[in-house]
Amino acid sequence: MFLFGGYSICEIGKDAAGVAGNIFAFGLFLSPIPTFRRIIRNGSTEMFSGLPYVYSLLNCLICLWYGTPLISPHNLLVTTVNTIGAAFQLVYIILFLIYAEKARKVRMLGLLLAVLGIFVIILAGSLQIDDSAMRRMFVGFLSCASLISMFASPLFIIKLVIRTKSVEFMPFYLSLSTFLMSISFFLYGFLSHDAFISVPNGIGTVLGIVQLILYFYYKTLSTENCRQPLIVSYE
Repeated sequence: MFLFGGYSICEIGKDAAGVAGNIFAFGLFLSPIPTFRRIIRNGSTEMFSGLPYVYSLLNCLICLWYGTPLISPHNLLVTTVNTIGAAFQLVYIILFLIYAEKARKVRMLGLLLAVLGIFVIILAGSLQIDDSAMRRMFVGFLSCASLISMFASPLFIIKLVIRTKSVEFMPFYLSLSTFLMSISFFLYGFLSHDAFISVPNGIGTVLGIVQLILYFYYKTLSTENCRQPLIVSYE
């Protein structure tokens, strides 16, 4: 009875973490909207990078495939969140392509086609593996790598924030949603004993904390600078 109760509690915790991850992920998917409002209003992508959306699309497609019963059973919440995520990323990429300069537009289009091609190869290749355990391991390693790649993509923005000492190009809600989603799916993977989910989301949690620390540090620094007098007297 005790073991059964413990198992039930673990399952409930796993499902709760998965549902929370889906909710926070939805916030993450919506967080670029202010950025794209600015892009549409100014008719330019400015210094914003389209790479995070391409990486996110690849990640969503691979993780969506990993969550299907053909690869790993009992991971429906992984499938739902990544299906929605893939749809959002496609919309953002299309908008980016519309307003990007010609050179960046060509590059983004090439990356999009490469991502779709890679996913088709992964899909077809994994279906050729008859052993279910080996198939899960193959797709699991790829999903883990893609997740780490996605979480690492904001490093470009972190570098820009440090260089410019401004959080203008690192929206707060994007960083917060990344952190909350990562820690939720870290718990989900931990409770389900799935290292392919817990490990990359653990890394994402750490990077999310770093982004939040940088945001509050440079936001405070910018506020303090604004309070400095515009005219300095030397008398």
